[in-house]
Amino acid sequence: MLLTVEDRPHALLEMLWIREAHALQLQDEDLPPLLLNTPAPVQDAALSTDTRDEWASAWPRIWHAVVAHAGRDIDSRLFVELQATANGSSERASLLHRIVGPSWRDEFGDSAFENDSYSAWSQVGMDAQLAAMSTRIEDSPERRDLPPLISAWHAGLTKIVTIPCSGEFTHRISDNALLMTDGTRANSDSYRRALNTFN
Repeated sequence: MLLTVEDRPHALLEMLWIREAHALQLQDEDLPPLLLNTPAPVQDAALSTDTRDEWASAWPRIWHAVVAHAGRDIDSRLFVELQATANGSSERASLLHRIVGPSWRDEFGDSAFENDSYSAWSQVGMDAQLAAMSTRIEDSPERRDLPPLISAWHAGLTKIVTIPCSGEFTHRISDNALLMTDGTRANSDSYRRALNTFN
């Protein structure tokens, strides 16, 4: 049985940070809850109302593309192909994009991240993740809730992607993957409910 748990999905974390640090007003019902650790708001006088509106309009579309990519298993042959390409070549850039997937930066560049709020928030998240890591395999949520995990795996589950948002939230993001909050995975009852949605 092979299962991947992606608990620091970089592109998803960037999207969640942008949503809250830039206080984007979004109009999509199929979005995750707010972050547990609210980032410091970005006070950028240079960010126009039109730009903020453009970001809010684009955010759900980019979010769904990033989530769809997070739900895919990366074909290992892409890494072999990557090694055979020249640095700086268009082939290499194309392969890297297929591996890494879409991101906010593809469309809007780095300007949203050029402040201390993002790096400070990201560091707090990494520290919390390291502090919460189990030292024993027996303490992992997957070992703790093995019977429903096996059932979900038999139904096709091979990947779990977690995000540091509040409350219980689970969403099937592909034929083989679930997106859920860290809290959903950490709590046995909510994790079992999440896994049962895959059967």
